[in-house]
Amino acid sequence: MSKEITSRADDYSQWYIDLVRKAGLADYSAVKGCMVIKPYGFAIWENMRDTLDRMFKDTGHVNAYFPLFIPKSFLSKEAAHVEGFAKECAVVTHYRLKNAEDGSGVVVDPDARLEEELIVRPTSETIIWNTYRDWIQSYRDLPLLINQWANVVRWEMRTRLFLRTAEFLWQEGHTAHATREEAIDETRKMLDVYATFAEEWMAIPVVKGVKTPNERFAGAEDTYCIEALMQDGKALQAGTSHFLGQNFAKAFDVQFSSKDNTLEYVWATSWGVSTRLMGALVMVHSDDEGLMIPPKLAPHQVVIVPIPKPLAELDPHITAIAAELRARGVRVKIDTDDQSRPGFKFAEYEKLGIPVRIAVGARDLANGTVEVARRDTRTKENMPLEGIADSIVSLLDNIQSSLFDRAKAYRDSHITRVDTWEEFVATLDGPGGFVSAHWDGTSETEDLIKEETKATIRCIPLDNPQEAGTCIRTGKPSTQRVLFARAY
Repeated sequence: MSKEITSRADDYSQWYIDLVRKAGLADYSAVKGCMVIKPYGFAIWENMRDTLDRMFKDTGHVNAYFPLFIPKSFLSKEAAHVEGFAKECAVVTHYRLKNAEDGSGVVVDPDARLEEELIVRPTSETIIWNTYRDWIQSYRDLPLLINQWANVVRWEMRTRLFLRTAEFLWQEGHTAHATREEAIDETRKMLDVYATFAEEWMAIPVVKGVKTPNERFAGAEDTYCIEALMQDGKALQAGTSHFLGQNFAKAFDVQFSSKDNTLEYVWATSWGVSTRLMGALVMVHSDDEGLMIPPKLAPHQVVIVPIPKPLAELDPHITAIAAELRARGVRVKIDTDDQSRPGFKFAEYEKLGIPVRIAVGARDLANGTVEVARRDTRTKENMPLEGIADSIVSLLDNIQSSLFDRAKAYRDSHITRVDTWEEFVATLDGPGGFVSAHWDGTSETEDLIKEETKATIRCIPLDNPQEAGTCIRTGKPSTQRVLFARAY
């Protein structure tokens, strides 16, 4: 395995790329900056997507789909929005190709230029709010709670599989409300949904907070976020929920007749998570042997391996064990490879991050037991066949909680309070992690700190205690600490 996957200690960045590719999650594509999500990686994403989709629907949202292409003029209607995305947009200018006259191939037909260029969606606020103008007339049409599963394009120059690619998959919620209070409640509610998903399904502890104006979504009044910490001490923004105020409603003239029969602008939110969560899953839990996938999201929660190889007399026992587990809702894979040695198989299944491995041999069966190995601790024990389903379900629950506890212990041990600039820089250059420090509240100081250390304010934690202090960089008065980190 060491020949396949670089050690985290030697090169964390290369370890991550090796693991994503060797474990069959994703690979590079012929299109620069884009990736191919392979079947195993997509199976994990499907489990994420399906879980989140249920959570969205449980909170009253419904799914719809909006066009991939956005008229260029739409992006011009909200000034902050266009400024935030202008440098990342892919632009469609023509609608037809033709054969080159010299026979060298196809060329763009110059006579097929679009009257108005189309933007390949970097996000959908503009096209959706242009549509909402026709859908919303009265307070009876509100709230409008819509989610979209889609792909988006943001033209990135420096890419990394899952973490930053020119095209990625995501969901984007876009809701409309009659009052400011309802919209803010929606923004916070969806942040809580993301935090619950991250902690209870991904086993990743997160900090809930609000972004500074510098880090706010383009066109939003407030951006709420969940921030996670990777094993190399860098932060990763794992989800955002935006209170858009009435900015897009005014830009696209979306008004409704209120109960008082007055014409008012609608209040808006948007919120989203993407396949970037796949990168977080890898970096928070995995080790030098391969992936470590929380049981709730694992495509295969248990793999059953015959020892020494598939034998006809083992088949009925393996089938019975698998049936008993599946009856309890456990996702089971039965190994049918009759060519590879057990040691190779075990290493491969560890690389894939399957939470539990059951080895079934004739000798164990004679004793009424099977050998059970857990991926998170790489320990093994013999378990009685009687009641095996109950034992495995309990073990999967234990692995899920153990992964969260391990990640939380790491995160908590890497939140450092500092009061001086020297401590701040030393912490960033040393153990890294979240640095809790005072900031004077100005964008100028925030920019200066980023320029000098490459650290950004990840968030102002929600319910942050008020605490008098002085800014670590300028010495000016401060009323609260914020969390800094270097980040992906």
